[in-house]
Amino acid sequence: MSSRASSLFRTVLLTAGVLVLLTLLALWRWPPDLLRVGANYSAKIVCSNVFLAGRDPDDVLVTDVEAPGVALLRLMLVTVDRNDGQVRAGLLGFIGRGLAVYRPGLGCTVIADGDLATLPRAGKPQAASPASAAAPLWPEGDAVETRADLDRMLEDKAIAGPGIRAIVVVDHGRIIAERYGSGIDVNTPLLGWSMTKTVLAGLVGTLVQQGKLTLDQPAGWPAGDGRDQIRIADLLDMSSGLRFNEAYGTVSDVTRMLYLEPDMARFAHDQPLAHPVGAFWSYSSGTANILSRIVQDTTGSTGSTYARQALFDPLGMKSAIIETDEHGTMVGSSYMYATAHDWARYGQFLLQNGVWQGREVLPPGFVDMMAAPVAASGGQYGHGLTWMWAKDAVEPGKNPDAAYGIPADTFWLLGHDGQSMAVMRSRQMVILRMGLTPERYRYVPEPLVKSILDATK
Repeated sequence: MSSRASSLFRTVLLTAGVLVLLTLLALWRWPPDLLRVGANYSAKIVCSNVFLAGRDPDDVLVTDVEAPGVALLRLMLVTVDRNDGQVRAGLLGFIGRGLAVYRPGLGCTVIADGDLATLPRAGKPQAASPASAAAPLWPEGDAVETRADLDRMLEDKAIAGPGIRAIVVVDHGRIIAERYGSGIDVNTPLLGWSMTKTVLAGLVGTLVQQGKLTLDQPAGWPAGDGRDQIRIADLLDMSSGLRFNEAYGTVSDVTRMLYLEPDMARFAHDQPLAHPVGAFWSYSSGTANILSRIVQDTTGSTGSTYARQALFDPLGMKSAIIETDEHGTMVGSSYMYATAHDWARYGQFLLQNGVWQGREVLPPGFVDMMAAPVAASGGQYGHGLTWMWAKDAVEPGKNPDAAYGIPADTFWLLGHDGQSMAVMRSRQMVILRMGLTPERYRYVPEPLVKSILDATK
């Protein structure tokens, strides 16, 4: 190579290097919203799993953050400060400035605006009691007497599905089978994602029982723009008419709310009407967080304080926590962690029509209302943030669960990445399945439920 060509080559390399450095500097200084979403998501997932579930941060980064296959997330690096309860994340470790903070009693919170000074104080720490063979049988305690044949059946990967973390089978009030995935056990709190919404509906029900809320009351918008017609019932139906884009994988309303907005309920509350109130069904995590704020404004509580008093403590759900946003509002759309046993307790509670140990925690008929289909949804969604069937209908309005022999009176709690709980009233059974199962696997829980039903006839 001639000296002139060599000099030109060095110049090109130097120029390219300068451009790369300038690009990285610009991305660090002014990160696009998509990078900020990815960084805050990574920080939040690692934070919750380290400080609530006691898992190794490197394993969480690889298994929970990177494994679902989003290319952007594979380039995220995190640092964990256990002394201050902080997790920072960013593309290549520094782009995006993701930050999540753990506070005992409140869980982990995304700090979307970077302002740690505005965080409410931590509440009372909650810790799960380790299961013991000497403890009372579940649900009074955590001891179980399972069937060996069912436990063996749940070891079948084809039945359990990919990414399994926990399966719990409850029959007539007792756990008869359970299975846990690698690195997970009976004491590990697990994220329910949108199953949290159905717990939030139960919290609304406790306030109805106490006479502090009615389903027909206005949900709190001022008169004048049409939104004042939205009732509590419309929010529970996902029929508020508010505009909300629930698409994941990009910067949509839901990802902006969860990872870029300090006040999630306010963000959802400020959305305009896109449809007539009560006439159009549209799944919206924003709707759930509006309800979270209503619950907390009604009770004067912060975070999971009221949830512990009204539901978690009475039901013995010692591990359960609904994490908050920066303003201390429960993220009732998405962020409840609980052990598999405690998730199953909530399912059993619904199976018992909101009665626990003889006490009516929910009003008579409230669970029936929760499990009745919203007409505007085509029959797929219930009036209390529940699902009527576990996958989309092939024919509009036709329940696809029927092909698996699942009872018609079944309703579901469903969440992102393969979380499901079937509550089957005629069979007096609850079947919980938790996992990390991205949509690309096309997993549906009906075959699991059918296998269990067939084995317990």
